[in-house]
Amino acid sequence: MSQSGTELGGQRQVVRFDYWLDPAFNRIVSERPGVRLHTCQREGADDEAWARLSQAHVYQITAAKDELPRRWFVTAELLARCPNLVAVSSSGSGCDTIDIDACTAAGVVVMNQAGGNADSVAEMAVGLMLSVMRRIPESDRHMKAHSTGSREDLMGHELRGRTLGLVGVGHAGSRTAALGRAFGMRVIGFDPFLDGSEMRERGAEPVSFNQLLRSADIVSLHCPRDASTLGIMNAEAFAAMRPGSIFISTARGGIHDEMALYRALSSGHLAGAGLDVWDEEPPPPGHPLLSLGNVVATFHTAGVTHDARRRNATLAATQIVELLATGERPERLVNPEVWPRAKQRMETASLIAAS
Repeated sequence: MSQSGTELGGQRQVVRFDYWLDPAFNRIVSERPGVRLHTCQREGADDEAWARLSQAHVYQITAAKDELPRRWFVTAELLARCPNLVAVSSSGSGCDTIDIDACTAAGVVVMNQAGGNADSVAEMAVGLMLSVMRRIPESDRHMKAHSTGSREDLMGHELRGRTLGLVGVGHAGSRTAALGRAFGMRVIGFDPFLDGSEMRERGAEPVSFNQLLRSADIVSLHCPRDASTLGIMNAEAFAAMRPGSIFISTARGGIHDEMALYRALSSGHLAGAGLDVWDEEPPPPGHPLLSLGNVVATFHTAGVTHDARRRNATLAATQIVELLATGERPERLVNPEVWPRAKQRMETASLIAAS
């Protein structure tokens, strides 16, 4: 590290950009003695932003890949220009804007806010299921266009008695499992990070990925976006789903193949889809999936509620100031293998007292 906390006047420097963030974040960080927060412009003041980042100890970054110019993503190149950086904090559970391996190699902690928006995401997942199964948006369109015919023309299906298959049974997945059971659904799940007993504790019967595809009436994604999940829902996976089943994703774009899904829907193999996430957000005009009446489309808003945004901002700010104040291992540490080296770097820089 080029400068210590003492050389920087005892101030721990936290930097963020000017994307929308609940005011709780600025308030909590700014009120902590010895911590100084800087908010940089995403466009139009790059020299000032780089100057702030080069002195930063913590970089608070949005989890949304389309809210921030690529030059501000946490890459090996950015880390090389930020020698004082000891921690990067994502605004949500995802880390699409952070190269985690590069952070680990540089001795930089990566923190997220896993679980902060789980209730909001689970509610949206079930909302999409209801919207598709009960044809709510379709009925709304006909009503507003005064083109209603027989009510039976808009007949849908109940959730009760259906089998819900969850790909990923973490924070949001387990909340979705609870809501699914409340609707009288059988819940099955696939998660390679959980054993059978943990899966059952979280409310899902453990099955293999292929079993889930073959058995579920509704397949709902709740897994992270990483090398193991990119493209997991491809043409083969959609073909393996039960005829007439539906697909839901509130996870991340890229986990499902959009064109393969379009073909599965337009052929009639799948009955419908509820999509909150996209390869490009928002999807461009004329996107094939937006042309289908059996697709309910939303703009990556599953976790975007006043409640979840306030909770995530509070979690992020609290985790940052506690790290700088105590030097204790963060609760939501994404790259735990980096911790011994990161703590040593903090001690060497006089950011925390040596243990």
